[in-house]
Amino acid sequence: MSYPLTLPANGYEFTGFSMGPPDGRTVLLLHGFPQTSGSWRPVAERLAAQGVRAVALDQRGYSPGARPSDVSAYALPELIADVCAFAEALGGAVDLVGHDWGAVVGWQVAARHPERVRTWTAVSTPNQLALNDAMAADDDQRQRFGYIRVFREPGRAERALLGDDARRLREFYGGAVAADRVEADVAVLSEPGALTAALNWYRAMSRRDADGLGLVTVPTSYVWGAEDMAFGRLAAEGSARFVDADYTFVPLDGVGHWVPDQAPDVIADQILSQLI
Repeated sequence: MSYPLTLPANGYEFTGFSMGPPDGRTVLLLHGFPQTSGSWRPVAERLAAQGVRAVALDQRGYSPGARPSDVSAYALPELIADVCAFAEALGGAVDLVGHDWGAVVGWQVAARHPERVRTWTAVSTPNQLALNDAMAADDDQRQRFGYIRVFREPGRAERALLGDDARRLREFYGGAVAADRVEADVAVLSEPGALTAALNWYRAMSRRDADGLGLVTVPTSYVWGAEDMAFGRLAAEGSARFVDADYTFVPLDGVGHWVPDQAPDVIADQILSQLI
């Protein structure tokens, strides 16, 4: 059974849900763009069935009560602080899981705040330092990120994604996500200011986001779809260099970017394997 959840953190209120026993070991699930906490339901159901407390939250900009207007409010340090506050509110330390932008933040939290993270499972997104190396050396990776230039342009991205009844926003999923899940995400991002808030994650990106970023020292798994449109093999395979702990890399042939929707069993099994 799923229970609605509202979690106060950093002066905001974050919505989401929990599944599983309240006294179970807590796994915190972080979504990415353009999805919401609902993207984690298939994984959360599998975790809850094994006695785990799965908590998924709508992150900054996606929760109506956590939607500041300034771009600077979406800078990476603010997003990291949110996750640390989530962990504190949920008991002090969590088994952390992140997909897409949720994994961008999760890699940072795991490296900079290991006291908040028992285990870390990244989905789709490589370690930031590995990605930086790939961006410097690999034309393919640079071309994959071409869409970000559009997303960083205020107004243009909103018009492109929400115009014509949000046709391009729906197309962004490439048919890999169930239609009802897509429609739920589109409904959230069609709320006043919501899409702009979600895009502000891209607009607040800085070349200094990786400054001082060290190795991850907590047990880590990385699940990556070999058909991912955003993250290529060089960055994915290079992430191992930046983990100084037990590390498992799980590449999935025939799977793209939307791994929580396409391969929830694999993700749940990988999370559970680290809890033993």
